[in-house]
Amino acid sequence: MPSREVRRWKHYDADKEMRQVRKQIKRNRKPKRVRRKDWMPNDLDASHEFDDLPQSERIMPRGERERREAAMAAALAALEEEKLAESETHLPREAHLQQQGVVVEVSSGLCRVAIDKRTLTCGIRGGLSAEESGFTNVIAVGDVVLVSEDGTSQGVVEAILPRRSVLARPDVFHDGYRTRDRHRQQVIAANVDQLLIVASWREPHLWPELVDRYLIAAERNHLSPIICVNKVDLAENVDLCQEALQPYVGLGYRVLYTSALSGEGVPKLRAALHGHTTVLAGMSGVGKSSLLAAVEPGLQLRTRAVSEQSGEGKHTTTQVQMLKLEAGGSVIDTPGIREFGLSGLVRGELIQFYPEIAAVEGCRFSNCSHTHEPGCAVKAAVRQGIVSATRYHSYKKILQDLP
Repeated sequence: MPSREVRRWKHYDADKEMRQVRKQIKRNRKPKRVRRKDWMPNDLDASHEFDDLPQSERIMPRGERERREAAMAAALAALEEEKLAESETHLPREAHLQQQGVVVEVSSGLCRVAIDKRTLTCGIRGGLSAEESGFTNVIAVGDVVLVSEDGTSQGVVEAILPRRSVLARPDVFHDGYRTRDRHRQQVIAANVDQLLIVASWREPHLWPELVDRYLIAAERNHLSPIICVNKVDLAENVDLCQEALQPYVGLGYRVLYTSALSGEGVPKLRAALHGHTTVLAGMSGVGKSSLLAAVEPGLQLRTRAVSEQSGEGKHTTTQVQMLKLEAGGSVIDTPGIREFGLSGLVRGELIQFYPEIAAVEGCRFSNCSHTHEPGCAVKAAVRQGIVSATRYHSYKKILQDLP
């Protein structure tokens, strides 16, 4: 039997061993460092859209992490598809519920839109604005629009599709009065291919300056111009009429000679309009509506005689309107315009629209305006008949009106 000292020693060793075991247990209970692991899928991590989210791995039920990853990926994919669809169309999300048509007439706050084979009277959505467009009117004849119907006989223009071309002039109500409005323009017609410049030989007399202004507007807006001299039946000598227009023929412009009364030149005009969208422009009384009635009698347009007192034409067309031709194509008839400004054009740019003047060399001054300077070769060319005196006169008149 062991002595008391031996038993006490063994007990001491057991206590020491027990204390060591307790220390080890305490050490094992210290929290371990959290493992760092990116829980995002590789394809989502590349976007770096979630760099601000905590990257520590959380304890969650089995499969919960995978479920959240799948939900996040699906949400991001849906968002990207929606953004892509909107960027491709630039149209409202409800566009598939709307119909596309062409504006054929515009009045105050309303317009008429041709949709397939019917015409619908429409209001204009209040959110549509012309403030940022540089134009004073939000909608014009020829615009391609999206229209919604409410089940009644009327509709609402919801959106205006981008225009490929316009014929515009300075706003007659603001131009020259308010600085911020001086370069704002009124759209006469949109999405047209050709500009038919209708003039008359007599009643009213041919006005070359207005013809030149329209030619400049056509070139600036990428429209193909056609000069139509009407009422040639009033010419004492047709050769004189053709001689007056020879400068334009020499520059490559297409010139037609017509008479709505006798029918002369009407077949050529009809062929020129075929398959195109053409806007008609010219002074009052030159016979635009009469010519259209001769081209297609079924249009039944209103016509009026020229004033005997003033010799000037009276307005027959009071509003811009688009008319469809049975032979193919459309024409946009406009009210008579006695003045046609060239908004945005400055004096230094005018010469490029008079190539016959720009081609003359030998002026004494390199910055010669070809109007009053001594030693001007252009004035000498006019005296020699090299440059048309009529075209030169128009050049000077337009130049003095430009800033």
